[in-house]
Amino acid sequence: MKVFLNQLFDYNYYCNKKLIETCNSAEKVSEKSIELFSHILNAHHIWNARILGKPSEYEVWQIHAIKDWGDIHYENQRSSFEITTNADDFEKRIDFENTEGRLYTNTLKDILFHIINHSTHHRAQISTDFRNNDMEPLPTDYVYYKR
Repeated sequence: MKVFLNQLFDYNYYCNKKLIETCNSAEKVSEKSIELFSHILNAHHIWNARILGKPSEYEVWQIHAIKDWGDIHYENQRSSFEITTNADDFEKRIDFENTEGRLYTNTLKDILFHIINHSTHHRAQISTDFRNNDMEPLPTDYVYYKR
């Protein structure tokens, strides 16, 4: 499980890094793409904080300047690798309060997979937004990464 999750986080890191590089070099990035990628970063951070029992530094839909994305992304990745490296039970139940104040419990494994899946979902929305704004979407499918 640990190896597989680390591979998924490598994939997520690679795709997000490519997206950050593309947006850093673009003449103009739509507000929608900025909003969606900021949300990806925020959600990843929030889930890491929940797992670690720490307060979140970001709000769910907080907007970040493109120039700050790389640092936030790196810290999210570092934190996720710390979590997976130190985990001895991926079935461990994590109790947390969502952003609306409701209490939930999920396994560590399910939360970690959710981080990846959530990022993939919103990167797909960003790809659509790129096309709608005459930008070429990035090939971010898992099989492209594994080639």
